[in-house]
Amino acid sequence: MTVELMGYLGSALITVSLLSANVYFLRTFNSLGCLIMAGYGLAIEAYPVTLMNGACVLINLAQMLKARRHNRAVQS
Repeated sequence: MTVELMGYLGSALITVSLLSANVYFLRTFNSLGCLIMAGYGLAIEAYPVTLMNGACVLINLAQMLKARRHNRAVQS
């Protein structure tokens, strides 16, 4: 995969994730897109791109864990 295609794929996944009404789907696809974009940022040595997308992955994961804990508490 060329570096440019990597950037397009990451951007497409982030865009598709924002079209979803399902928050779990949104965060999953957004995380995948951000992870790819973080790799893209590393490949082109654009460290602010890497940092911002890496932070987005961590935020998405934290929010998914928070939602999972909340759903378990509600079901109990």
